[in-house]
Amino acid sequence: MPKPSDVRPTRVSLYLLPIRTRVPLKFGPEITTEVTCARVRMEVVDRLGRTAVGWGETPLSVQWVWPSALSYQHRRDVLVDFCRVLADAWVRHAPPAGDVLEVGSFYIDTIVPKLAKQYDDLVRPGQEPIPHLASLVCDSPFDIALHDAFGNLTGRSVYETYNSEFLNADLSHYLAPLENSAVDFRGLYPQDFFVNPPKTLPAWHLVGGKDPVDASELEGDAPDDGHPVLLADWIKRDGLDCLKVKLRGRRPALGLRASPESGKTCEQARRELAYRRLQLHRARALLRQRTARSPRRRTAENLGHGPLCRAALPL
Repeated sequence: MPKPSDVRPTRVSLYLLPIRTRVPLKFGPEITTEVTCARVRMEVVDRLGRTAVGWGETPLSVQWVWPSALSYQHRRDVLVDFCRVLADAWVRHAPPAGDVLEVGSFYIDTIVPKLAKQYDDLVRPGQEPIPHLASLVCDSPFDIALHDAFGNLTGRSVYETYNSEFLNADLSHYLAPLENSAVDFRGLYPQDFFVNPPKTLPAWHLVGGKDPVDASELEGDAPDDGHPVLLADWIKRDGLDCLKVKLRGRRPALGLRASPESGKTCEQARRELAYRRLQLHRARALLRQRTARSPRRRTAENLGHGPLCRAALPL
């Protein structure tokens, strides 16, 4: 049933913020030295004529949302241009007033796929299409701004509005349980699954595939700005005990094969893999030293073949 608090977007502004990284970040097979952040300001109005403003922002993480042989600049330019298309669409194709899940889902399920296909067909015919994930990331700052505006309109944390007081439909409207499952989303809302938020959050330090772990990896081009460069120095200065290690995007099984293209023998590949493992062992040793002095934390290791290695897990 419609509610007086139902909103629709009335004005959208898009800001593109160029960010250069302090050091190159190797993410999988690609190296990042810059990123563009899409920042959105959105005005909404409810059925009673009340207005509010919200903000949303996300980095357009090109290498993550669009892995491809196409150049970084080409992919980045396409995503930026598609953000501009969405900025116009969020007002031009605004649906009737609804709750934030209804409005956001309308764009995600209907408008974004339609516009992405039109953009590929009309602007980039015959070229590699925009991946669905990339189009959703372009839409995400608009969706974030919508929810932020709604929280400002109601004078509450937006997480306190995901319930029957403000939402027109329960989760069964959006989610379907597996066949023959005992799960039933009828009468349930997102807030039914929330827990009390923690008072503090651990700071996770990102370790890229090119970040030097020790002095032997320095190449003479490290920034001299008063901040650490080596992982060991970061751990000592900031008291880190949580690391996110970005691996290099190669599976060990593939790295152990001799390849005429790479010019590496099996023995050279084995040595490289052993060296990277040694670096991780050194980092874990430093973490153990740190966490041994912290009785409320313990280390937990998950050194799988995925792109993310959590070297420490806060409890």
